[in-house]
Amino acid sequence: MRRLVPALLTVAALATACKPQPAPLSNADVAAVRQLGQSYAQAVLKSDAAAVAALYADSAVEMPSDMPARVGKAAIQAAYAAESGATAFTLVSHRTEGRGDLAYDRGTWSWTGRMPGQTAPVSETGKYLAIARRQADGSWRWTEVIWNADAAPTPAH
Repeated sequence: MRRLVPALLTVAALATACKPQPAPLSNADVAAVRQLGQSYAQAVLKSDAAAVAALYADSAVEMPSDMPARVGKAAIQAAYAAESGATAFTLVSHRTEGRGDLAYDRGTWSWTGRMPGQTAPVSETGKYLAIARRQADGSWRWTEVIWNADAAPTPAH
């Protein structure tokens, strides 16, 4: 029995090690995941809440800075519909990786616009981490996104 247990553990470890791993993302997959961010920036600049929500999976969760999480595509769309328009917005991807049907994108953003209840425009910078999954139709959609600011907003120049 003492020899059988280590032998079984060795066999189990070898079986796990030999299990095929999902393939790394292709260049096309990386481009598609990064395109989510560019499409997001365009939709935010147009104040198009429906276009923002279309980038998310139905059960997605967005975790914005200093606000409660937005759970589900409908909640995400409602939140963007209620927000003030941006006058400038850029999103820069710094790293996109993944395997199989799962990817992440990490980067930075900068925004200028009016905060709710304020008349003077402000500017803000921050960072984000977005997790995306390939959908049944082959498209990529965000499933979890978290973003936060580097500091409090400052008056826009």
